[in-house]
Amino acid sequence: MDSQSPTLLGFAAFSGTGKTELLTRLVPILVEQGLRIGMVKHAHHAFDVDQPGKDSYRLRKAGAREMLISSGRRWALMHELGEDEEEMTLAQLLPKLDAAPLDLILVEGFKREAFPKIELCRPDLGHPYLYPDDSNIIALATDAPPPSGLALPHLDLNDPPAIAAFVQTLL
Repeated sequence: MDSQSPTLLGFAAFSGTGKTELLTRLVPILVEQGLRIGMVKHAHHAFDVDQPGKDSYRLRKAGAREMLISSGRRWALMHELGEDEEEMTLAQLLPKLDAAPLDLILVEGFKREAFPKIELCRPDLGHPYLYPDDSNIIALATDAPPPSGLALPHLDLNDPPAIAAFVQTLL
């Protein structure tokens, strides 16, 4: 791809719909097609990427507000939010990515924020559709027939190659 900013595309759904499951199947297909992928995932709870007892964990827990760990294989930066700081928005987080080597940034979650998203829906779970109330939804991926009057592309939630083909049309 060229040196333009990477395409931003979200996958939005209620918890338990299968966002991570789909993305773990979709990303390898897109990588095989030559795309360089970045990911942003929203978590609704506290989390740790380092292991309790490891040096980086111990130093962060000791009070370091930022903890950068690096090896010959990867590096990671952890930033602890102070009690007076609010959760960051997607717009605040995106500049923290090194987007230069990326073709596509996939976002899991942030369903209430304004950016292009594919909605995932499993009607049997009983959750309402986000579409049409969210004008940023550009396609609907379900495991059921499309809802009546759907004015968006309908994708089979269980067909990652077809979803990858749709994603390619956005680049």
